[in-house]
Amino acid sequence: MIAVVTGSTGVVVLVGAVFLACAVEMVEALTIVLAVGHTRGWRSAFEGTAVALVVLAALVALFGPALVRVPLSVLRLVVGGVLLIFGMQWLRKAILRSSGLKAMHDEDAIYRAKVAELASAGAAQRDRIAFVMAFKGVFLEGLEVVITVLTLGTSAHRLGLASTVAAIAVVLVGIVGVVVAKQLSNVPENAMKMGVGVLLVSYGTFWTGEGLRVRWPGNDVMLVGFVALYLAVTWVLVAYLRHERRTREVAA
Repeated sequence: MIAVVTGSTGVVVLVGAVFLACAVEMVEALTIVLAVGHTRGWRSAFEGTAVALVVLAALVALFGPALVRVPLSVLRLVVGGVLLIFGMQWLRKAILRSSGLKAMHDEDAIYRAKVAELASAGAAQRDRIAFVMAFKGVFLEGLEVVITVLTLGTSAHRLGLASTVAAIAVVLVGIVGVVVAKQLSNVPENAMKMGVGVLLVSYGTFWTGEGLRVRWPGNDVMLVGFVALYLAVTWVLVAYLRHERRTREVAA
């Protein structure tokens, strides 16, 4: 019974981390694709997007099986370190934005900037520019999705589940994008990024310990404890930085 509960906890955290991370990255990619499609034409935008997705799928198929053959303790130690680095970067940006020390990520502003950039290019290079812009946007944002899927999926020995969740996130973001067009600023991206950061740091801490052969109390249930701990630390940091910012503004 305990094994079933701990296993289920690990699956829930894995699914949440992969889904949120993929959704955030795909919202950013979708912004670029929409800008390309509205400005340059949808055919080239779709072609660039399709090629990028094929390349990303090939990377998962190529490196996924190879990672599965790496000894689990070594894999979790390396992946744990990678997730800690990625997670801390996501958390740092999200905390700074929530505290007002860094501007919020504005998808509408990014959309307008991309439209202006594409509109300024010459008409003779229209198809090539649209294809390259769509491919680059989807590939670069999707590369972080691939890294998330490979690291989380292989370390948990659930690469198939992680890949499926990532695919669902991509499809859902695509459907939402079609429905709401360019109204992407309504997506609570910073909150999603903060959640992803907390989950990645939690997984990173857990798997680094696993790689070092630490026996966590409750096994996978300890993941919930790490999530709660990092959420509390994040809340305290945001509150402290907001207070410091307001104090400086009053003093000025």
